[in-house]
Amino acid sequence: MLDKGDLRVAVLGAGAIANEHFDAVQATEGLAACAVVDIDYAKANEVANFYEIKAYTDYRLMIQTEKPDVVAIALPHFLHKETAVFAAEHGCHLMLEKPMALSVLECDEIIEAGRKADIRILVGHTQHYMAENIHAKKIIQSGELGKLVMIHDIRHTNYFEDSRPQWFVEKAKSGGGILANLGTHSIDKIQWLTDSTVRQIKASISYYGSRGNVEGSGIIYLETVEGIPATIVQSGYLGASRNETEIIFTEGMLKLVTGESLWMSRGDSYKKLETVITAAPFELQYSDLLTAIRNHSETSCSPEYGRSVLAALEAVYRSAESGLEQVVY
Repeated sequence: MLDKGDLRVAVLGAGAIANEHFDAVQATEGLAACAVVDIDYAKANEVANFYEIKAYTDYRLMIQTEKPDVVAIALPHFLHKETAVFAAEHGCHLMLEKPMALSVLECDEIIEAGRKADIRILVGHTQHYMAENIHAKKIIQSGELGKLVMIHDIRHTNYFEDSRPQWFVEKAKSGGGILANLGTHSIDKIQWLTDSTVRQIKASISYYGSRGNVEGSGIIYLETVEGIPATIVQSGYLGASRNETEIIFTEGMLKLVTGESLWMSRGDSYKKLETVITAAPFELQYSDLLTAIRNHSETSCSPEYGRSVLAALEAVYRSAESGLEQVVY
């Protein structure tokens, strides 16, 4: 139910993640859902009926008709820039799924459109809002395990499974394979945990996927501007699934299983820590965006930050192609 003063939110894309957006909107006081857009009207209508909102197949018509205050973009990556710029030009604040766009140049176009329209943009790097990640960052900042020495992040999953939509494995539409989709989560996690950005990268990748023309694995060595080294190892081929980040200090270690658990070792075996969950990650994102809109301030996951993740990803691909270490710019 829309109350006077609520900001109206529309979501572009009626895929599985649309429900997470609308559930978070419903749970956030001060926001109300108004519309959903998808080129597949049946999908859009199903979501619209469930949330009692309007369904559209044309995002331009929806924005011009509904005039939403906030547009959430949950579309294939190649559509992010086009839709974000149009929405910004019509005065809509943006909740923009990651990766922000296909390239740094596209990020710059979105940033400029947002600046001209004086709107707030939050790039949906959910790593910032996961309870276990927040807990891990507090431990890093506390210094209780000594000096942070290095980070090792590992992610294995069957990336080419039949259930993954085809656009994910077409480079022109996705921007890349497992590293563009999941590797950006890892780059973001490392940057956010260390309050730093990546300054240099050396990477090697492989292309043995069962379909498409994107990479299926990669190993990355990087250093942040603060001099913290980290490795990212990801495989999208068959094998045991893993999603773990080891954070290594001078006086102990953390093992972060994002979305599941956080463990600590002070020289003995890992022991599970109790983590307090205050709200779902998507709810925290929308609360963040709403606060920025009301205060006319920057979101905690700004478009400039989203651009930094794409800059690092581009350095990954340059390094893999050249065989040389690359500076991030």
